[in-house]
Amino acid sequence: MATKIATDKAPGAIGPYSQGVVAGNLVYTSGQIPVDPATGKVEECVKAQTKQSLENVKAVLAAAGCTMEDVFKTTVFIKNMDDFGDINEVYATYFTGDVLPARSCVEVARLPKDVKVEIEVIAMKK
Repeated sequence: MATKIATDKAPGAIGPYSQGVVAGNLVYTSGQIPVDPATGKVEECVKAQTKQSLENVKAVLAAAGCTMEDVFKTTVFIKNMDDFGDINEVYATYFTGDVLPARSCVEVARLPKDVKVEIEVIAMKK
């Protein structure tokens, strides 16, 4: 049975889904878009959007008792593949261990609220 993760330190769900779920020792986050949970605002810059998306992921993981070091798989959805380098630059500051998470990166036509990036992860609780 899965357990819902909920935190006010990340944006609330904008549809019929949870911010994340815990199933056994696995934590699955929903895709986190770069909405600042304190203000509801989205920065224009793709680097700032990537940072906020990852901060939101970090907050959902924390609510489940995990850290970014527990992440073993990420999926990054981006609006424009030309932003790949800028996104990687920020992403690399969040994942620095010897074993980096496996990752998929997909360019998509559109994301919720017309943001430039959305990131979801899978982590393992220790």
